[in-house]
Amino acid sequence: MGRRVLVAVCLGATLLLLCTGPRALRRAFDDRTLGSSWRRGMRSPRQLLYDLDQGPRSPLVELHRQRRDLLRRACSRHTRRQRLLRPEDLRHVLVDDAHGLLYCYVPKVACTNWKRVLLALSGRAHGDPRAIPAHEAHAPGRLPSLADFSPAEINRRLRDYLAFLFVREPFERLASAYRNKFARPYSEAFQRRYGTRIVRRLRPRAHPDALARGHDVRFAEFLAYLLDPRTRRDEPFNEHWERAHALCHPCRLRYDVVGKFETLADDAAFLLGLVGAPGLRFPAPPRPKADPAREQAALLFQDISPFYQQRLFDLYKMDFLLFNYSAPSYLRLS
Repeated sequence: MGRRVLVAVCLGATLLLLCTGPRALRRAFDDRTLGSSWRRGMRSPRQLLYDLDQGPRSPLVELHRQRRDLLRRACSRHTRRQRLLRPEDLRHVLVDDAHGLLYCYVPKVACTNWKRVLLALSGRAHGDPRAIPAHEAHAPGRLPSLADFSPAEINRRLRDYLAFLFVREPFERLASAYRNKFARPYSEAFQRRYGTRIVRRLRPRAHPDALARGHDVRFAEFLAYLLDPRTRRDEPFNEHWERAHALCHPCRLRYDVVGKFETLADDAAFLLGLVGAPGLRFPAPPRPKADPAREQAALLFQDISPFYQQRLFDLYKMDFLLFNYSAPSYLRLS
């Protein structure tokens, strides 16, 4: 009990520290400095970012400054008094001590490839990040989590390291999670765990095969499961459809870079330049075989009633607000 109180107090103190903002840093280096390594006595990635912010800004530097400012203003406007963070709240924040990085991963937002990149940077996986199998990138313990450290070590990393996350338009991410986990034949284990639960709860007179396998969950059933109060009362949302703000706590932790799935290539290159690894290529996503993500999401939502569209928007509203996404035009909101 005493340790949990100590952790809460330390993290609370960290939040007060973060609210003061970064100290004034010396003027920006030119772009060549981004290729330097802080392990050779140069500036850390976080220091480099804020050095760049002090001088004449390139369009990309200005874009990321605006995203930080928008997030800070949205947090101030839309959040009230909040509880202190607990160690388990930091489970999604991965640590790269060699490069001074904290990465909060959000499933369905290129997190497999970011884990591959962190493994390649750490030296625990050599060569092209694309050669690292997905199951190896996601293997427990391959990358340390911030939750694994002591309160003092957590505070030091939060103070000194460059923290980043990547987000995605919330309903496109939700549609991607449904397709990947319920509409694909290779998700059998996931379908048995969650699909059978959804069918059993929401489908009257379900076929025994569906009750046993959970392989044919409809999108409307999936949404009804998310909106059912019993779902979150029984256990937290699965990370694949949990809200990004609930995974990464952007109003309580300082994020220096807010990357977006929609500008993934440019944002990834910007980050790797700050790290001093501009030659490391972020794995490009495969060419889509079907419609773009927005069109796929619109197709899934077209049969959902306006009443349930509004309730679902309300559920994910904070992600829309904090990360500056507009409500999709295909929704019929009141």
